Amino acid sequence: MNTKTKMNNRKLVRARVRAKISGTSSIPRLNVRITNQNIILQLIDDESQKTLVGVTTVGQKELSKDSMTKKAQWAGNKIAIEAKAKKIDKIVFDRGYKIYHGRVKSIADSARKAGLKF
Repeated sequence: MNTKTKMNNRKLVRARVRAKISGTSSIPRLNVRITNQNIILQLIDDESQKTLVGVTTVGQKELSKDSMTKKAQWAGNKIAIEAKAKKIDKIVFDRGYKIYHGRVKSIADSARKAGLKF
């Protein structure tokens, strides 16, 4: 499979997922972005097009030697704590084009364990 086909398939999957979910100010969308070395999570209000809470592993020196799964657990826990501080307890999970498995599942499990409902 060449790169153009792979990128096109990712766009299609992302669009299919996003067509079904949308965030509001009371129930924001948890957007997950995973790169080769970092994890970026955002709680987004799609109605006003604003990011309510954001967490990233970029620049976290205590996580530099950890595995990506440990980073995912840390990020899921941290986003839940910051969401609770903003009085957000329900969210909609947006996995993007990623399969709900491994790191994505680890993020969701740790956010649920810290108190978020979705």
